[in-house]
Amino acid sequence: MSCELFSLSGKKALITGGSRGLGKAMALGFVQSGADVMICSRSESEVTASAEAIMAEAGGKVIPVVADMNNRESTDALAARALAEFGTVDILINNAGINTPQPIDEIDDETWDSVVEVNLTSIMRLTRALVPRMKEQKWGRVIHISSVLGVGSKPARNAYSATKASLIGLCKASALDLGPFGITVNCIGPGPFLTDMPLGLLNEAEKQEFADTTALNRWGQPRELAGPAIFLSSEAGSYVTGEMLLVDGGAFARAL
Repeated sequence: MSCELFSLSGKKALITGGSRGLGKAMALGFVQSGADVMICSRSESEVTASAEAIMAEAGGKVIPVVADMNNRESTDALAARALAEFGTVDILINNAGINTPQPIDEIDDETWDSVVEVNLTSIMRLTRALVPRMKEQKWGRVIHISSVLGVGSKPARNAYSATKASLIGLCKASALDLGPFGITVNCIGPGPFLTDMPLGLLNEAEKQEFADTTALNRWGQPRELAGPAIFLSSEAGSYVTGEMLLVDGGAFARAL
């Protein structure tokens, strides 16, 4: 099997939320595989530092952009900037997301609206803006970063699980829309990964509980998501579309 199957040489990728955690790890993997990458964050200093760090380690081209996925004008501007810089976006990784746990009877409208905007609506808007160029070139890859909590859940994860489950439905419908144009659309569902979001929400006992749910009895490292994303973005994954790939260390394999 040729390594060219996994090459992203010459491809242009946009990775939202790419300044840290899973997004930064995927951006590094994509640059190492030959892609030019644009990453975004709400923090200019953070996204610039991350771009510089990735280029220092892997070379290549990483463009940092400030964008707030909770603001529709900012989301639309990000799409326009990516098209202006690259001409086309071959690979769109919808990774940006937020999680504000609230029990169902304590959800406030502002929090619900914010989670839905970032985790679902911004993803629709970016995809809607970028797939026309993919259709013109008869090639493209769209990957939504869902979650194991999109197929299962935990207490108080109502808004988060609702949006992550919705991404799976969006993925399947879009795969049918775009398949005739050579564009694949898939979801990746990360399980327990050592990133700022879960570590900021969980106490030590909860962290251990999550580790114990996996078959590997440990949290995933962010770099371990880069491989699945590269697979789905490259020719190696050319016949995979409309799917949800769980990358969860075997957590969902447990019946109890």
